[in-house]
Amino acid sequence: MNHSLDQLWQQAVGTQPDPPHWLVLACAGAALLAVLPHPVWRLSRNVVTLAHEGGHALVALLTGRRLAGIRLHSDTSGLTVSAGRPTGPGMILTAAAGYTAPSLLGLGGAALLAAGRITALLWIAIVLLVGMLVMIRNAFGLLSVVLTGAAFFAVSWFGSAQLQACFAFLGVWFLLLAGVRPVVELQRKRHRGGARDSDADQLARLTGVAALLWVALFAVVALACLVIGSSWLLAG
Repeated sequence: MNHSLDQLWQQAVGTQPDPPHWLVLACAGAALLAVLPHPVWRLSRNVVTLAHEGGHALVALLTGRRLAGIRLHSDTSGLTVSAGRPTGPGMILTAAAGYTAPSLLGLGGAALLAAGRITALLWIAIVLLVGMLVMIRNAFGLLSVVLTGAAFFAVSWFGSAQLQACFAFLGVWFLLLAGVRPVVELQRKRHRGGARDSDADQLARLTGVAALLWVALFAVVALACLVIGSSWLLAG
């Protein structure tokens, strides 16, 4: 399929027709199946880790910290290293960004889809992934970002309008739904005495606010994004 620069620009800034309501609901169901069954979640959680670490990285840059690198691991863990003041607002916001990032990205995606900006969403995702790619510091992370970016590019470049809509709605539903489960898993680990160096525990040391309250904040953000985002997606 040939695309001129003018066509690409018009697609990116223009709107696309709303997909059928059944497709929106089908994407929600498929996303739920990618979150609830544990064997599937072990694979799909890698996407959440990508968004989690991307959130740390983006906020680190926005708050003036120096981003040293990002690592994504096959066990769905990840690590983002930034340099700067070890305390203060920048460090607090950076630490708080991880668990909230998937849900907030899902909410932003839902806003774009509610406005009919399907192509814009796909290309924004590609830009964010390219930006993340240059900071990846391990082979598995590199492979994860490249494959995810390739999927977005292939769908946006070669896919039909309905395929693009299905892919976009599936991705947004997944982020909204999947943003909740890691918060629940985090508190379960903490309750069992694990995750002593989790984001919530780091925030507790930085702020003096109990880690449990930070977990509660993560949960409130995730659930609020899910409720608001779902209402936008289903309103079309």
